[in-house]
Amino acid sequence: MSETAKKCRYILQNSGINLDSEIDFDVNGSVHTLSFEYILDTFMMASSESQSVFLAALEKSLKSKEMGVERFFENMGELLLMTHLSKNIEMP
Repeated sequence: MSETAKKCRYILQNSGINLDSEIDFDVNGSVHTLSFEYILDTFMMASSESQSVFLAALEKSLKSKEMGVERFFENMGELLLMTHLSKNIEMP
C-alpha cells in the first residue's frame, strides 16, 4: 500500500468516516453500488501524481462545509463509472 493510500485511510479513520459506507449510482436504470473503500483503492492504483491529487481533494472536502466527504466520494464514484462506461462504449 502506498504512503498516500495510508494517509487517506488514516485521515478518514480519524475523521470517523467508515470505509464500508456505500453509495448507489443509477446508470440507465441499473444500480451500481460502490463503497468508499473501493473508490479509494481504485484511485490508489493510479499514478503517484494522481494519488496526490486525490489526497489533496479529500483533505479539502473534509474542510469544506459545502462539499463534504460524502459528496467527494459521490463525485469520485461518478468519475470511476464514467471512465468505465466510456471504455466500454461501442463506436459505430
